[in-house]
Amino acid sequence: MVESLSRDLYRLPPEGDFTADDLDSIPDLHPHTELIDGSLVLDGPQTNVHMLAVSLLAMGLRRLAPSDLRVRHDMTITIGRRQRPKPDVLVVRTAGETGLDQTTYRPEHVVLVAEVVSRDSAERDQERKPQLYAEAGIPHFWRVEHTGWRLTVYVYELDPATKAYALTGVHHDRLKLTVPFDLDVDLTEIDRL
Repeated sequence: MVESLSRDLYRLPPEGDFTADDLDSIPDLHPHTELIDGSLVLDGPQTNVHMLAVSLLAMGLRRLAPSDLRVRHDMTITIGRRQRPKPDVLVVRTAGETGLDQTTYRPEHVVLVAEVVSRDSAERDQERKPQLYAEAGIPHFWRVEHTGWRLTVYVYELDPATKAYALTGVHHDRLKLTVPFDLDVDLTEIDRL
Protein backbone atom coordinates (compact mmCIF):
# COMPACT_ATOMS: atom_id res chain seq x y z
CA MET A 1 0.00 0.00 0.00
CA VAL A 2 2.76 2.48 0.91
CA GLU A 3 4.68 1.68 -2.31
CA SER A 4 1.53 2.24 -4.37
CA LEU A 5 0.84 5.50 -2.55
CA SER A 6 4.36 6.87 -3.18
CA ARG A 7 4.08 5.98 -6.89
CA ASP A 8 0.74 7.77 -7.12
CA LEU A 9 1.81 10.99 -5.37
CA TYR A 10 3.05 12.57 -8.60
CA ARG A 11 -0.34 12.09 -10.22
CA LEU A 12 -1.94 14.51 -7.76
CA PRO A 13 -0.56 18.00 -8.23
CA PRO A 14 0.13 20.05 -5.12
CA GLU A 15 -1.80 23.23 -4.61
CA GLY A 16 -0.55 25.68 -7.24
CA ASP A 17 0.76 23.00 -9.66
CA PHE A 18 4.09 21.21 -9.77
CA THR A 19 7.29 23.25 -9.98
CA ALA A 20 10.60 22.70 -11.75
CA ASP A 21 12.23 21.78 -8.43
CA ASP A 22 9.66 19.04 -7.85
CA LEU A 23 11.13 16.92 -10.67
CA ASP A 24 14.23 16.26 -8.57
CA SER A 25 12.37 15.46 -5.36
CA ILE A 26 9.37 13.28 -6.24
CA PRO A 27 10.12 9.67 -5.25
CA ASP A 28 9.89 6.97 -7.94
CA LEU A 29 9.19 9.50 -10.69
CA HIS A 30 9.22 8.01 -14.19
CA PRO A 31 12.64 8.85 -15.73
CA HIS A 32 11.11 10.35 -18.89
CA THR A 33 9.02 12.99 -17.13
CA GLU A 34 8.94 16.67 -18.02
CA LEU A 35 7.05 19.64 -16.63
CA ILE A 36 4.86 21.62 -19.04
CA ASP A 37 2.66 24.43 -17.72
CA GLY A 38 2.84 23.07 -14.17
CA SER A 39 1.75 19.56 -15.16
CA LEU A 40 3.90 16.44 -15.19
CA VAL A 41 4.05 14.84 -18.63
CA LEU A 42 5.23 11.23 -18.90
CA ASP A 43 6.46 9.96 -22.25
CA GLY A 44 5.11 6.67 -23.46
CA PRO A 45 7.33 3.90 -24.78
CA GLN A 46 9.70 5.12 -27.50
CA THR A 47 9.52 3.57 -30.95
CA ASN A 48 12.57 2.16 -32.67
CA VAL A 49 12.58 4.93 -35.30
CA HIS A 50 12.36 7.61 -32.59
CA MET A 51 15.33 6.19 -30.68
CA LEU A 52 17.39 5.78 -33.85
CA ALA A 53 16.62 9.34 -35.02
CA VAL A 54 17.78 10.69 -31.64
CA SER A 55 20.95 8.57 -31.85
CA LEU A 56 21.71 9.65 -35.42
CA LEU A 57 21.36 13.35 -34.59
CA ALA A 58 23.32 13.08 -31.34
CA MET A 59 26.19 11.19 -33.03
CA GLY A 60 26.36 13.69 -35.91
CA LEU A 61 26.30 16.67 -33.58
CA ARG A 62 28.93 15.17 -31.24
CA ARG A 63 31.24 14.39 -34.15
CA LEU A 64 31.22 18.00 -35.39
CA ALA A 65 30.50 20.19 -32.34
CA PRO A 66 33.18 22.72 -31.37
CA SER A 67 35.05 22.05 -28.13
CA ASP A 68 33.01 24.62 -26.17
CA LEU A 69 29.74 22.75 -26.83
CA ARG A 70 28.35 19.45 -25.54
CA VAL A 71 25.55 17.28 -26.93
CA ARG A 72 23.05 15.84 -24.44
CA HIS A 73 19.79 13.91 -24.47
CA ASP A 74 17.27 12.96 -21.78
CA MET A 75 18.06 16.18 -19.88
CA THR A 76 15.62 18.95 -19.04
CA ILE A 77 15.82 22.71 -19.42
CA THR A 78 14.52 24.78 -16.50
CA ILE A 79 12.76 27.60 -18.31
CA GLY A 80 10.68 28.83 -15.41
CA ARG A 81 8.98 27.82 -12.19
CA ARG A 82 6.30 25.81 -14.07
CA GLN A 83 8.32 24.82 -17.16
CA ARG A 84 10.98 22.13 -17.39
CA PRO A 85 10.68 20.49 -20.82
CA LYS A 86 12.90 17.62 -21.93
CA PRO A 87 14.00 17.90 -25.58
CA ASP A 88 15.14 14.76 -27.35
CA VAL A 89 18.54 16.29 -28.14
CA LEU A 90 20.15 19.49 -26.92
CA VAL A 91 23.44 21.25 -27.50
CA VAL A 92 24.74 23.20 -24.51
CA ARG A 93 27.69 25.44 -23.74
CA THR A 94 30.32 23.87 -21.49
CA ALA A 95 29.79 26.84 -19.15
CA GLY A 96 26.38 25.32 -18.35
CA GLU A 97 27.88 22.07 -17.05
CA THR A 98 27.73 21.90 -13.25
CA GLY A 99 28.82 18.36 -12.48
CA LEU A 100 27.95 14.69 -12.55
CA ASP A 101 24.68 15.07 -10.62
CA GLN A 102 23.28 17.74 -12.92
CA THR A 103 19.69 17.05 -14.07
CA THR A 104 18.79 20.26 -15.90
CA TYR A 105 20.22 23.19 -17.85
CA ARG A 106 19.43 26.90 -17.84
CA PRO A 107 18.17 28.25 -21.20
CA GLU A 108 21.04 30.74 -21.51
CA HIS A 109 23.43 27.76 -21.83
CA VAL A 110 21.38 26.01 -24.53
CA VAL A 111 22.29 26.62 -28.18
CA LEU A 112 20.03 24.09 -29.91
CA VAL A 113 17.09 21.83 -29.07
CA ALA A 114 15.69 19.07 -31.27
CA GLU A 115 12.37 17.30 -30.91
CA VAL A 116 11.69 14.02 -32.72
CA VAL A 117 7.92 14.05 -33.12
CA SER A 118 6.07 11.00 -31.84
CA ARG A 119 2.41 10.18 -32.30
CA ASP A 120 1.68 10.57 -28.56
CA SER A 121 3.57 13.88 -28.25
CA ALA A 122 2.95 15.53 -31.62
CA GLU A 123 1.03 18.55 -30.32
CA ARG A 124 3.61 19.29 -27.62
CA ASP A 125 6.58 18.74 -29.96
CA GLN A 126 5.13 20.82 -32.80
CA GLU A 127 3.46 23.64 -30.85
CA ARG A 128 3.91 24.13 -27.12
CA LYS A 129 7.54 23.14 -26.62
CA PRO A 130 8.89 25.27 -29.52
CA GLN A 131 6.92 28.18 -28.09
CA LEU A 132 8.56 27.67 -24.68
CA TYR A 133 12.04 27.35 -26.21
CA ALA A 134 11.58 30.52 -28.26
CA GLU A 135 10.26 32.52 -25.29
CA ALA A 136 13.33 31.35 -23.33
CA GLY A 137 15.64 32.69 -26.05
CA ILE A 138 17.11 29.38 -27.26
CA PRO A 139 18.60 30.33 -30.66
CA HIS A 140 18.02 27.13 -32.67
CA PHE A 141 15.22 24.57 -32.84
CA TRP A 142 14.89 21.46 -35.00
CA ARG A 143 11.67 19.51 -35.46
CA VAL A 144 12.23 16.01 -36.79
CA GLU A 145 9.36 14.17 -38.47
CA HIS A 146 9.50 10.72 -39.99
CA THR A 147 7.62 8.67 -42.54
CA GLY A 148 8.80 5.14 -42.09
CA TRP A 149 12.60 5.35 -42.01
CA ARG A 150 12.74 8.64 -43.91
CA LEU A 151 13.52 11.64 -41.72
CA THR A 152 12.61 15.24 -42.42
CA VAL A 153 14.34 17.90 -40.32
CA TYR A 154 12.68 21.32 -40.11
CA VAL A 155 15.31 23.87 -39.06
CA TYR A 156 14.29 27.04 -37.23
CA GLU A 157 16.21 30.08 -36.02
CA LEU A 158 15.05 32.48 -33.34
CA ASP A 159 14.09 35.99 -34.39
CA PRO A 160 15.19 37.94 -31.30
CA ALA A 161 12.84 40.84 -32.06
CA THR A 162 9.70 38.71 -32.04
CA LYS A 163 10.94 35.88 -29.76
CA ALA A 164 9.54 33.44 -32.33
CA TYR A 165 11.17 30.85 -34.56
CA ALA A 166 11.45 31.35 -38.31
CA LEU A 167 11.80 28.35 -40.61
CA THR A 168 15.19 28.47 -42.34
CA GLY A 169 15.18 25.12 -44.11
CA VAL A 170 13.66 21.69 -44.65
CA HIS A 171 16.12 18.80 -44.99
CA HIS A 172 15.28 15.29 -46.21
CA ASP A 173 18.29 13.11 -47.00
CA ARG A 174 21.12 15.29 -45.74
CA LEU A 175 21.28 17.86 -42.95
CA LYS A 176 23.95 20.32 -44.04
CA LEU A 177 24.17 23.58 -42.07
CA THR A 178 26.58 26.33 -41.08
CA VAL A 179 24.74 27.36 -37.89
CA PRO A 180 24.97 26.86 -34.98
CA PHE A 181 28.20 25.31 -36.39
CA ASP A 182 29.29 23.52 -39.57
CA LEU A 183 27.33 20.30 -39.75
CA ASP A 184 26.79 17.56 -42.31
CA VAL A 185 24.70 14.52 -41.32
CA ASP A 186 23.53 11.84 -43.75
CA LEU A 187 19.93 11.29 -42.62
CA THR A 188 19.66 8.13 -44.72
CA GLU A 189 22.06 6.39 -42.33
CA ILE A 190 19.20 5.81 -39.90
CA ASP A 191 18.45 2.41 -41.40
CA ARG A 192 22.08 1.33 -40.85
CA LEU A 193 22.19 2.06 -37.10
